[in-house]
Amino acid sequence: MSDGRRGLGPIALALAIGAAGGYVANQIDLPLAWMIGAMLFVTVAALARLPVALPPRLRAVMIALLGVMLGSAFTPDLLGRAGDWWITLSALLVYSAVVGGACFVLFRRWAGYDRPTAYFAAMPGGLLEMTLLAQENGGDDRVVALVHTARVMLIVLTIPFWFRMVEGYDAARRTAEDLSLVDAPLAEMAILALIGYAGAVGARIVRLPATYLIGPMVASAIAHLLGWTTFRPPAELVTLAQVVVGAAIGCRFAGIAVMQVLRTLGHAAGATAIMLAGTIVASALLHQAVDAPTPALVLAFAPGGLAEMSLVALALATDAAFVSTHHVVRIAYVVVVAPFVYRMMRKLQR
Repeated sequence: MSDGRRGLGPIALALAIGAAGGYVANQIDLPLAWMIGAMLFVTVAALARLPVALPPRLRAVMIALLGVMLGSAFTPDLLGRAGDWWITLSALLVYSAVVGGACFVLFRRWAGYDRPTAYFAAMPGGLLEMTLLAQENGGDDRVVALVHTARVMLIVLTIPFWFRMVEGYDAARRTAEDLSLVDAPLAEMAILALIGYAGAVGARIVRLPATYLIGPMVASAIAHLLGWTTFRPPAELVTLAQVVVGAAIGCRFAGIAVMQVLRTLGHAAGATAIMLAGTIVASALLHQAVDAPTPALVLAFAPGGLAEMSLVALALATDAAFVSTHHVVRIAYVVVVAPFVYRMMRKLQR
């Protein structure tokens, strides 16, 4: 068998298991069913040592699709509200510093991580960026990657169920009115594909974090704000993106011992509890000061991953532009500030 075919086997298996998980979750009416079902089924398969894998390029394509979808939420009437976001964006920076510091203490004193590992595992930033920074500063990049993966998984599992059980949101009902793929005009689909590609290329040139999400999102936002298009990606493509994103989370557990995963899940659960408590407090306080609904504030502050929280916002029809903008600012802030603060800490220690 050729190398290409051997490489396609794990990809096909991951997608098949992810799609089956999404279907089962959808049948039993779980919130955000296609992503959560895919994530859980593929995680179990990975821990069971099944050969599951997804190429980064496939996830990048689906993330770019999601970016284009998020950009479509930036309509001209949104500009009148954007000036009010400075309050919540400023509060987000304070929130990131507070929960990051609290989680650092947790990882150092309870989990017993070394200083660089504890620091970059605690930061509410992007998984890839924090893993690379941990490696550059002498930390255990595998532990950091696993902690951030577990954090995203736990928040993705927690937030949608909270909205379903407490707030009464029904994600399936709210996405039923989206345009179907069979009704989508080919010309509009081509325009969106071009927007996504141009945005990704531009983001790579200027080296933005979360390149394949932020670039297409900015390009799509510009196109929609200027009225070049009003089209949104069809519902079937968004469902496919959920399956791929969920399966990609599950694939990160491949090759890791079950006991190590369980131990890290315990550490990550403690950090997640701190972050969610901070999210709830910040949302409750800000709801009194700004004209933003509590669900949007919760999704904007919950550090469950830019792509993942944006998908939840889309599924719940909750101000996706507001949510995604806050996550972009959070990631950029942490990526820029976290290394500087760590260097300052090392100088003070010396």
